[in-house]
Amino acid sequence: MTGQDVEREYRKLVDEIKTCTRCRLHRTRRNPVPGEGPLDAKVMVVGEAPGRNEDLQGRPFVGAAGQLLNKLLELAGLERKEVYITNVVKCRPPGNRDPREDEVEACLPYLLRQIQLIRPRLVIAVGRHAARRLLELAGHPWHSMGSQHGKVYRGRIAGVDLAIAVTYHPAAALYKPPLRKKLEEDFRGPIARIVAEIKSEERRERRGKERGGQSTLLDFLSGGAARDRG
Repeated sequence: MTGQDVEREYRKLVDEIKTCTRCRLHRTRRNPVPGEGPLDAKVMVVGEAPGRNEDLQGRPFVGAAGQLLNKLLELAGLERKEVYITNVVKCRPPGNRDPREDEVEACLPYLLRQIQLIRPRLVIAVGRHAARRLLELAGHPWHSMGSQHGKVYRGRIAGVDLAIAVTYHPAAALYKPPLRKKLEEDFRGPIARIVAEIKSEERRERRGKERGGQSTLLDFLSGGAARDRG
């Protein structure tokens, strides 16, 4: 699929999300929140559901939790502009309650299509709803955030091989300040390590392509020299 194909399919997906009536949440939302970020992002952040500020603006992680997320991404060696950010559920549950199972199921196809189109190498699952769903999709059991945060799992979702890093939701640290240290440790430690691996691999791929182009030119010149000698 070319870049133009991805953009075209992504626009269709966003239009579907904006007009979605698959569950009860469409009755109370102001704006659905499809997600934002580059469509070739190597890292995707998946949260649980939009909050009040996200519902007002139609963008993910724009409130206080979003500001904290930006700082956490920096600890992992990332800038927000290079990450695709979305949620499992695209519309705000009333009163910021937890999303219900049928709401998650109704929205899940949208997330799967986002993963198919963007093809991230790492998905950072923030919050238990996102972590449980993504781990189960990848064939891993869910136990608890306390026992699984800071761990990285390998799996395949929607035909895409990727890593899944599990951590707390930034909003949780706003209500329970001691969790901030755990979040920072997760982003500075295991998440930063996998990000470094991804970026190192990208550099190797770029060098390989550059060397490949030079090799082809050298081969051509060598062949021409051989022909001249013949």
